[in-house]
Amino acid sequence: MNTSFYIAKRYLFAKKSTNAINLISGISMVGVMVGSAALIIILSVFNGLETVVLNMFDTITPQIAITPAKGKTFDPNTTYFSALRKNKDVAAFTEVLQENALLKYNNKQAVGMVKGVSLDYLKNTKLDSTIKEGHFILHNRSGDNAVIGSALQSYLAVNTVDPFTELEIYSPKKDIAANSLNPADDFVVKNIRVSGVFEVQQDFDNGIIVPLNFARELLGEEKNVSAIEINLQPGVDVDDFQKEVIEKAGKDYEVRNQAQQNKSLYHILNTEKWAVYIILTFILIIAIFNIIGSLTMLVIDKVKDVAILSSLGAGKKLIKRIFLFEGMMITMSGCVLGLIIGLIFYYFQHTYGFIKMGDEVNKTLVSSYPIGLKWKDFVLVFVTVGIFSFLASALSSNLSVKKIDQINQTI
Repeated sequence: MNTSFYIAKRYLFAKKSTNAINLISGISMVGVMVGSAALIIILSVFNGLETVVLNMFDTITPQIAITPAKGKTFDPNTTYFSALRKNKDVAAFTEVLQENALLKYNNKQAVGMVKGVSLDYLKNTKLDSTIKEGHFILHNRSGDNAVIGSALQSYLAVNTVDPFTELEIYSPKKDIAANSLNPADDFVVKNIRVSGVFEVQQDFDNGIIVPLNFARELLGEEKNVSAIEINLQPGVDVDDFQKEVIEKAGKDYEVRNQAQQNKSLYHILNTEKWAVYIILTFILIIAIFNIIGSLTMLVIDKVKDVAILSSLGAGKKLIKRIFLFEGMMITMSGCVLGLIIGLIFYYFQHTYGFIKMGDEVNKTLVSSYPIGLKWKDFVLVFVTVGIFSFLASALSSNLSVKKIDQINQTI
């Protein structure tokens, strides 16, 4: 093994009789280097975009959400939930009651999701970052307030600085037969002042957040809730906490983390990332298999050396390993250089953000392309190049054995 590696290293740096061999070997290495660098850079950019998008949802999405496995509501006043509320690992225990309702402001109306939350909801320090207009206030001296999503606010033309016009909310009364003479009597109607407008994402921006007591009166629900949202203390492992809640809460409840709550979003991000990885891997494979031409020419150039090694007692396996190592060293050198280039690109983009996302005039969430580094991506690229490098080099090394057979036949 050491002999074959030593000879392969000498062949790599030794001068060839034909300059074309050096040129093709250099092109192969540069191709692998560019492909590896492009792959690690693109994966890092996707990591950055994923972090930015998920951080947007973290402002609204709790770390743990408990919902009923069947039906819409459940009683939160059980022994376990009462103990969970006092758990030292829990930073915020929010009771949520939500349902669709008809919203009316002046002469415009729309259907939106009314989400009633308890006071612990305001412990989320990231809420203020979602405010587009006004303030995130649910209760003040004047009474209950609501914070409305930007999509609903735009459609209804809600004015947050108008203290005289309130938002009207209509919800059907429960367990009451429809009154054909006066349909308005079949609805609970409540008014509330809008204190602010939040903007996160379209699915969330079509809703309105109100105090829990207001939602109970509107929806006619005295004690049940739609969900319990939990945010944990810093340093608490979310996965371990989720497993504990699942075990103790029982099969009547669904306990989901942030990824499970935004399953479609995570699926889209991962699908796009892996699609790009597969496309770039095919390009990288083409660059790697250029090594076949380089090694083929090298075998032809070293026919005399192969004959001498064979006459000295070198077996076919030893000679195959020489050219196998030769091809591996060329491609893996390109891979390592590509990973280093990717690391340098990450440093400059993360530090200086020299590649911008749009015009300076346009206001975006981030001014430059976000980028995130994961050691798993480096391992993935290195292993990918290593596998296809081995296959290409193994195919080429078989040619050296055929040359031995040809030489033996002529002798």
